[in-house]
Amino acid sequence: MSRVALPQPARRQGASPGERATYWGGNGVTLLTGGDTLFPAMVTAIDAAQDEVWLATYIYHDDADTRPVTAALVRAAQRGVRVQVVVDGFGSAKALFALRALLEPAGVALAVFRPLERWWNWLQSEQLRRLHQKLCVVDDARAFVGGINLLADRLDINHGPTEQPRLDFALAVTGPLVDEVRQTARAVWLRATLGRHWQQELGALWRSAEPLALSRRLLERLRIVAAEPAEPLAPQPLPTPVRLRFVVRDNVRQRSSIEQAYTVALLAARERVDIVCPYFYPRAGFRGILRNAARRGVRVRLLLQGKVDYRLAGLAARAMYRELLGAGVEIYEYKAAYLHAKVACIDANWATVGSSNIDPLSLVLNLEANVVVDDTCVTGELRAALERAFAQSEQVKTLPPDGVTAWLARSLVATATRWYLRVAGVSRRY
Repeated sequence: MSRVALPQPARRQGASPGERATYWGGNGVTLLTGGDTLFPAMVTAIDAAQDEVWLATYIYHDDADTRPVTAALVRAAQRGVRVQVVVDGFGSAKALFALRALLEPAGVALAVFRPLERWWNWLQSEQLRRLHQKLCVVDDARAFVGGINLLADRLDINHGPTEQPRLDFALAVTGPLVDEVRQTARAVWLRATLGRHWQQELGALWRSAEPLALSRRLLERLRIVAAEPAEPLAPQPLPTPVRLRFVVRDNVRQRSSIEQAYTVALLAARERVDIVCPYFYPRAGFRGILRNAARRGVRVRLLLQGKVDYRLAGLAARAMYRELLGAGVEIYEYKAAYLHAKVACIDANWATVGSSNIDPLSLVLNLEANVVVDDTCVTGELRAALERAFAQSEQVKTLPPDGVTAWLARSLVATATRWYLRVAGVSRRY
């Protein structure tokens, strides 16, 4: 499904600080399910690239499903397109050797965000703050944003091949929002490379006749989001606006933007809340908002992992069950395959698709990126896909026991969270 609309940049009435970002109309939107759908769309877009391609991802794995994307990047670079790829040094560690061999000889500029190449890298607190975004931008014309890594749908890096594809989503976007996604992908790439090229950057500043202006331009390129909204594209002759926001989380100015976007939407919920998240361990305030929504008559459903990939993550989510179920929140476990989607639908018109889990890693440490949708048609299509996923899930209908074992589990998770955040340099409580 693809829709385009009149450009209508506007701020939501009564916006909180977490809603400062602009909603843009004039965007074409296509919902993509899994790499089976995303990767061919990326290949088509990259093969049509004329000027540049930016790609940022947590996991870039070399497998049969991702090689067509790699081949498209190589073809683009060989015909003179500027191709810039940045991958996370932890998430893509297993494939870095293969990626360098495949991409760099063809002229693809490959950057590694916080590489772990020396033993002392593991002792640096900033290494716990990872690049978790999944972005691709082609020629300022098309962007892909979501939760899908460059990894085969039927392959889990830790558990091997699977029969069923993991559940995950992305959006293909055209229109004014693309410029904001490009700014973020470019800034992340520059941040990853600046450490290697800081001497050249300082030399350019020293030699420049206008060092202050050059410094400002460099800082602007390093911004995860643009300082000012982009100019809207020319109006398209379709009547219904599809309004989008691009919301990021970084460790500078956008520390809570994604969580605040969720919070504003949840506080305004009147009928339905559907949240799908594999790693779910929200802070107390977020859980309180979910409980209050359920108590005022909103149907609140959570779709969480039933097929658990990391035991501690599964334990963390289940430590929340008794509290949430007791307030009337419905919890379902997805057991058809591995769950990786980070999406939500609230009432008829609000939805989000992106990379951010609802846990301390995503909400406090990592670089994340979500698209927020204000549109009944797009939200309706995503909700229909989620209904199919809920139908393949098992509802948790009984309250877990609340004895010593449960107390120990909660204490273990809370202690591990505090320790991890403290090692990462976060002193405030989560």
